[in-house]
Amino acid sequence: MEHRVVGRSGLKVSALGMGTMTFGRNKQGPLGIVGLKEARRQIDQCIDAGVNFIDTANVYAGGQAEEILGEAIEAKRDRLVVATKARFNMHGLPNTAGNSRINLIAECERSLNRLRTDWIDLYQVHQWDGQTPIEETMSALDRLVRDGKVRYIGCSNFSAWHVMKALRAAGERNLEPFVSQQIHYTLQAREAEYELIPLSLSEGLGVLVWSPLGGGLLSGKFRRGKKGPEGSRHFGLGWKEPPIYDADKLFDIVDVLVEIAEAKGVSAAQVALAWLLGRPGITSVIVGARTGEQLADNLAAADLSLSADERSRLDAVSAPPLLYPYWHQAMTAKDRLGPADLSLLARHLKP
Repeated sequence: MEHRVVGRSGLKVSALGMGTMTFGRNKQGPLGIVGLKEARRQIDQCIDAGVNFIDTANVYAGGQAEEILGEAIEAKRDRLVVATKARFNMHGLPNTAGNSRINLIAECERSLNRLRTDWIDLYQVHQWDGQTPIEETMSALDRLVRDGKVRYIGCSNFSAWHVMKALRAAGERNLEPFVSQQIHYTLQAREAEYELIPLSLSEGLGVLVWSPLGGGLLSGKFRRGKKGPEGSRHFGLGWKEPPIYDADKLFDIVDVLVEIAEAKGVSAAQVALAWLLGRPGITSVIVGARTGEQLADNLAAADLSLSADERSRLDAVSAPPLLYPYWHQAMTAKDRLGPADLSLLARHLKP
């Protein structure tokens, strides 16, 4: 398993990380069904494969995911990089939501208790909070680092201008900056390529990818004209992450995934994950599973190599259109583009 440096830090995490949204019992049903015994088995399975990075959040199963993870890794805590998140309202009160100082510090303490640890390796704000000054958020996170409760900080689900506001606020006040952002990015959802990936390359942020198979949409189990397997997120649950704007294009992508997978004798999920692992700026791709068999299949993607032709086919079938100002930059600014710009525009430039 390859280990990659997170942004401009000294922290190294495995190219594939373990997600824990399946731990505990979620109100949404199949999202969370893994108990302590299975969690221990899956964590050992990941460690044996070279995974050292485990991601969770306070909101997963109302705190159960952190509790299960904490008990499962207590004896091997020093071997793992543990990331968690806070932002969503855990208690239904006015001051128990958002990225305010009062909420982040309180939730960090609760996460430490549930995780049975003295420190969190990567503490991430789970979503933007437009009602709390970003200076307050960065100051609170800086305090947690200075107090030794958190080693590194990151964000998740921010837009590019949100990230830049946070980095500027930290830089101007000599506060700890974000070292990473956790984003949604798949063959079916490549919106991150417009701003978030170039931003990460430009500013030195690690990129952690959540739900890299689109809630199972890219597993090969959803095919044109079929609903998908019983118990899946997109079957009978009204699940909206990620939204499907163009079903025909989705199934065009799946068709190519399946063709490549069958030719290589692997699963479509492995091909989708391998594509992501080779994209610019990607630090770690977070996978989660309800069973050990699913997990083993996903972990095998770390050793899967795609040819240039296979990557080209996947790029072509899933390519997003160039929005303004990017199509204009491709036409008129191509003589002065940098590496971050080219992560999006290179394939649109004529020799």
